[in-house]
Amino acid sequence: MALTTAVSGAPRPVSARHFARLKLRITGNSFRGRPWRVALFAVGALIGLCYAAAGFLLGALPGLTGSADAALLVAAGGGALVAVAWTLLPLVFFGVDESIDPSRFALLPLSRRTLVTGLLTAALIGVPAAATLIATAGLALSAGALGGVGAGIVEALGVLLGLVFCVAVSRAVTSAFATLLRSRRTRDLAAVLLAVAAALIGPLQIVVNRATTDTDWRRLLPAAEIAGWTPFGAPYTAGFEVASGDYLAALLKIVITAAAIALLMWWWASTLESAMLGTTSAGPAAKQVRAGAPVDQLFPGVLRWARRDPQGAVLAREVRYWWRDARRRANLITFAVAALFVSAMVNFGSVIWAEQPASELHASTLSFTLSMIFVGTLGAVTLANQFGFDGTAYAADVVAGVPGRVQIAGRAGAFSIYVLPLVVLIAVLVGVLVGEPGWIPLGLGTLLATLGCGLAINSLLSVLGAYALPETSNPFALNTGAGMARGLLSTLAILATVVVAAPMLIGTLLAGDLWLWLALPIGLLYGLGAARLGSVVAGDVLDRRMPELLQTITPRR
Repeated sequence: MALTTAVSGAPRPVSARHFARLKLRITGNSFRGRPWRVALFAVGALIGLCYAAAGFLLGALPGLTGSADAALLVAAGGGALVAVAWTLLPLVFFGVDESIDPSRFALLPLSRRTLVTGLLTAALIGVPAAATLIATAGLALSAGALGGVGAGIVEALGVLLGLVFCVAVSRAVTSAFATLLRSRRTRDLAAVLLAVAAALIGPLQIVVNRATTDTDWRRLLPAAEIAGWTPFGAPYTAGFEVASGDYLAALLKIVITAAAIALLMWWWASTLESAMLGTTSAGPAAKQVRAGAPVDQLFPGVLRWARRDPQGAVLAREVRYWWRDARRRANLITFAVAALFVSAMVNFGSVIWAEQPASELHASTLSFTLSMIFVGTLGAVTLANQFGFDGTAYAADVVAGVPGRVQIAGRAGAFSIYVLPLVVLIAVLVGVLVGEPGWIPLGLGTLLATLGCGLAINSLLSVLGAYALPETSNPFALNTGAGMARGLLSTLAILATVVVAAPMLIGTLLAGDLWLWLALPIGLLYGLGAARLGSVVAGDVLDRRMPELLQTITPRR
């Protein structure tokens, strides 16, 4: 090594180019010997290309038709919507691609600036970034048509800065929440922040829906101008300021975007170091474990009733994992926010969307039952990749020879301990808010039946469709191509659960008022039976696929 250094001279400094080449090399290697991953990547790229083409046309048409007001609305509103999507969607659904895990650079002599710049460059390589760039490039054509070449060039610069801003805000936010969710002392704060961020989707949809019912689009111009001065809309409206002759405003918007990117990079760097080191607040010292039977000490207080057998051991372990693992806590928080939002949209849609007074709300048992089915489905879909949470740790179950039925039943039971209280709360809360407390048994029965069906469906899918998760402290991280796999698996699980839970909806339609009281006992029995049958079927499949499942969920370095 010393001879090589003496001959070749001092090694060249690491730059963003090396991170880009590393990302491409890792992505290419991840496709070798995995045709299903290549197929998922191709499907994702095709879908992204379709959305990108639609966005390009939407952004270019206002300028090509000579409508300056419509161009400003599309640039400010559409650009801000894209930036908000980059901010929230990784938290609540898709996750972020962590092909280059930051924690693997912890022992290398890289400066913070080099590391963050390189990771940002690597994050710009992928289908989401390419689709975003193509979709927003239509704005440059629109600005050029309205204001000439100069406006088009400025807008092209704004589009590039907007893409960098989107990626930076996505990585900074997910890294910050990863740090929060690793600490159990701050999980409540993280839950509140996630709920507030996800709740912004609802008001945005309400504003768009009510705006589309009014033919006078110019009423939205003040809101578009305000959005254009925020970091979310500033880069996408700079070129249109040049087209209107306001060069100072264009310069200020470019400066605002650049300053926002610099601030996000600083924020990302500050949270990235703790993510690399895996450090969180130590909190109070661990209390001394009492002397006694070691087996009893492994069971939390909430499981004092559980039997001390293999299934009880799996149950106790999974209860602790769901409480301590940042990835699992992130999924529970996502379910809580999504369940409340779906319930509100289905039952109070007339008040939210049609500007109907709350006093004139007329709920129906059909919409109430549908909302409960959706909530139960969203809760169970969290288990669609439950073995992926374990990763290489699942080898312990394989070596110990834990029966598949025991594993499935214990995992489903542990998950239900956290989900059932929230399910009951939602049924009671929605029943009271719609002014029909007599519907609470209907809601509880529908939720229990749907949750049981969802546990059965997702337990089987978790054995057959599992995928590996990266070994990182970021709970939102995904391997290359796993975002598409996660989306397809979740969609399949939701559709199958809704179909299996359809008898509860049929009962609501055909049994009338009698179903308000029959739904609870029938739903409870139906849910328990479905969950039991699912544990038997999925457990038998798991017994035959344990080695293959372990290989599938083991991350490749």
